[in-house]
Amino acid sequence: MAGRDDAPRPTDAAWAEQLLDHLRPGGADVGRIVDWLAAATGAAVCLYDDTGTVLAGTALPLERRLLADIAAGRLASAAAQDGGRHVRLVRVALPPPASAGVLALVRTAPFDRRVSDVVTRTATVLALLLRAQETAAAGHRLERATADLRLAVLQLLMVEDVVAARRVAAGFWPGLLDTDTACVYVMETGPGDRDRLAEECRTATGERALVVRCPAVDAHVIVVAPHDAAGARLRTLLRRRPGTYLGGSVRQSLARTATAYGQAVSALAVARFRPGRAAVHAERTHPERLMDPAALRAWTARLLRPLDTLAHHTRAELLATTRLGLEFTAISAAKVLGVSRNTVRARMDRVEGLLHADFSDLTVRAAVHLALTAHLARAEDEPPPAAPDGAGAARLGDLLAGPALRTWAHDLLGRLDGDARDLRRTLRAWIAADGNAERAAGRLGVHAQTVRDHVRGAEPVLERQLLASGSDLYEVVLAHLAARELTVPALPRTQPDLPGAPVHG
Repeated sequence: MAGRDDAPRPTDAAWAEQLLDHLRPGGADVGRIVDWLAAATGAAVCLYDDTGTVLAGTALPLERRLLADIAAGRLASAAAQDGGRHVRLVRVALPPPASAGVLALVRTAPFDRRVSDVVTRTATVLALLLRAQETAAAGHRLERATADLRLAVLQLLMVEDVVAARRVAAGFWPGLLDTDTACVYVMETGPGDRDRLAEECRTATGERALVVRCPAVDAHVIVVAPHDAAGARLRTLLRRRPGTYLGGSVRQSLARTATAYGQAVSALAVARFRPGRAAVHAERTHPERLMDPAALRAWTARLLRPLDTLAHHTRAELLATTRLGLEFTAISAAKVLGVSRNTVRARMDRVEGLLHADFSDLTVRAAVHLALTAHLARAEDEPPPAAPDGAGAARLGDLLAGPALRTWAHDLLGRLDGDARDLRRTLRAWIAADGNAERAAGRLGVHAQTVRDHVRGAEPVLERQLLASGSDLYEVVLAHLAARELTVPALPRTQPDLPGAPVHG
């Protein structure tokens, strides 16, 4: 930037104050200081790095060898006169890996003592500012790397690789995962406030919890808390933050972190309606607990048997991805797992093909989700005793026909009967239409928005989140199947010993 020799310049008392103003928070900028120096000295000013690259200002016609001598430290400064031009060069210390830069000024008037003093002081200020900016940048890089490691640990837990998660965490947060169980919490705030919330969560838990900015939802912070005190501390933090919500899971094994995460998200939906803005997943009666355990294990093993021929790590990868894909959208599952959504869809397509199951059918998705839930619970226990006679041939309809389960289903769906809008009829049609409001509206003869409003109205009554895929929705689907208000899908579709042979019922 070229300055004018006749331009008014600050007095001796004023220039130092103006220079200091450029160091105030929010105003510190190398380019602005160089522009100010040009105006204060009536010179064209340019700041070069040690390679001769312009950092600020406009390149000047200068001898490159002289610039190199100053940048290398062979000269601390230099002054020259070239015809009607007066040149002043000053060495400026730069943060590593650069050695030093050069502050160059060219003007038509000589450099008197006052102007030389301004140049020297400005060079010192620029060096301090550049070093501070590099320190801040290094801090941001370290913070990003640490955040990436936290996310990596969470992703390993999500796919049940607890050993690898502990190995990664041990080097940075010793003792963090030296436990078999944990609770998962999800806090929700405005997207622009999430970084500050994550920092407050780390402070509140004393770095004794894994705090991760959710890769799938911009407003969410995920907290995996091995210690019981974290929940109380997060609630205390919540009280100081209007507009923030907290959902928590029940305590789960680390291998069931994905299940706990789903519970926390479900509880978060309830928290939005609570005065205290917090909710913990109710330790309610889940449908799989009301089924005959041996028959459920046998049916699950038979349904998932086509995956048994795969390599162990491939089978585990497919099961973990499918479980998350059924809980959330493919895009959200991909972000949580750190893979592409095409990878998630390809893995789920492979499982769909192996199981001969149509995942576009909501009742089928609910049945497969039941099997994956039972499989995960079974994987944490000792080998089960041999199934009683006939249990190995159990079908899904048999599992859903038990009196305890049918009582649970009628009680759950009966909550909807008191609403004059006939929420039960709308919900049944919506599930039969695989969650498609338009198709359900066509069958009911109402507007699609009416269907959505009715489904949304059923959520607080059932205390379950329905419009988003997940265990809440699948429980309600299973309730409809157990109450015989929907047709039970035929799964598995093949005889266990005769691949390809159809099974009906």
